[in-house]
Amino acid sequence: MHQLTPAQLKHWLDTGHEFVLIDVREPWEHDIYHIGGLLIPMGELAARATEIPRNTDVVLYCEKGIRSVIAIQRLEAAGYTNLYNLAGGMNAWRAADK
Repeated sequence: MHQLTPAQLKHWLDTGHEFVLIDVREPWEHDIYHIGGLLIPMGELAARATEIPRNTDVVLYCEKGIRSVIAIQRLEAAGYTNLYNLAGGMNAWRAADK
């Protein structure tokens, strides 16, 4: 499983790296704070897997980086090989932004 630090993700954002960003948290968590991307709660991943591209990098994130790891494991079992986890999730992103 690929991991991205908040600094690496910020670099991707700043340099225009082509990727899709997916928040796997619940809608209420997304409403409080997010860094953009598509909201696909972990419980909806299987039903919405067709929305996740296989031909470009995809970064998944959650609050602490645990749910996104689980989501990536499930997607990798379905054949995805282009997935990255935001290490530490939103907690790490907010800490790095200070």
